[in-house]
Amino acid sequence: MTSDSSKYLAQSSRFDVPNFVNMPGAGFLPRVQLSEIQDMAWYAYCLTESQALSNGTRTRRPFLLEGIQGVKGASVLGYPSGEFAVIVSEYEHDGELNEKAVLEHARVVSVCFRQGTVLPFRFGTVFETEDALRQAVRANRRAFGQSVQRLRGKAEMRIKLVVRDGSLREAMTDTQLPDTVGREYLAQLRVKASRDRERQTKARALSVQVHKLFNPLEEEVSCKKVDAEGMLIDIAHLIDSKSVEKYQNRYNTAAKQLKNCEVAISGPWPPYHFLPGKLRTVTGNS
Repeated sequence: MTSDSSKYLAQSSRFDVPNFVNMPGAGFLPRVQLSEIQDMAWYAYCLTESQALSNGTRTRRPFLLEGIQGVKGASVLGYPSGEFAVIVSEYEHDGELNEKAVLEHARVVSVCFRQGTVLPFRFGTVFETEDALRQAVRANRRAFGQSVQRLRGKAEMRIKLVVRDGSLREAMTDTQLPDTVGREYLAQLRVKASRDRERQTKARALSVQVHKLFNPLEEEVSCKKVDAEGMLIDIAHLIDSKSVEKYQNRYNTAAKQLKNCEVAISGPWPPYHFLPGKLRTVTGNS
């Protein structure tokens, strides 16, 4: 892999979920008094099964998670709601959330993921009141339950392919459309559509090849242009957590078979790409 390509792959992964292997486990501090939290806004990280964080016992009162800090260094709490717990921290609207906050968010989700099944909330999700938090869980309890059951024992793996195939050089060229509609505009529109199809065909063929090599349970694929001659194909695979080592061992085979591609693999991560659309829209203010 060239130094430029390595730099690109590193930059393209800046907002991936980091692998906090050495983070301490989530322990517990004394329960929190309800009177302390009723008027707060809440930053939400994820939803998980309450018993996964409480050693198999159900609790009805919020509890602090020891050994982990959230966005802006805030303490992290588990907020029980039936069989679920929403992982939150107190939040004040005192500026935009930055890249450091992205990593803090991901770290909390990663710690909870090691304890059990998680449904990550979109980065930047804030519930302005305790009632808003409760209503979000109550309104989507069935969807949450179905998703937890479907994703239990599963993990997400990520594969990034940077394709630099000489045959794609023309397809990667930008097509400038004229400002006015006419014969030239229609001709350039056809050229643009043809190049888009060529890129999509190449991406589809590679994603099929990757699917056969890794055999995931589910997958999500996206692609975009990275420079004048390159295309990034970003693939998320859902697999059984017990199969992570087997999946990783297939990397060398994939790197050899995927010609004219630079391959990077990462994970296991929480299942960010495999939540149903309804859950992605469950937000306070985001």
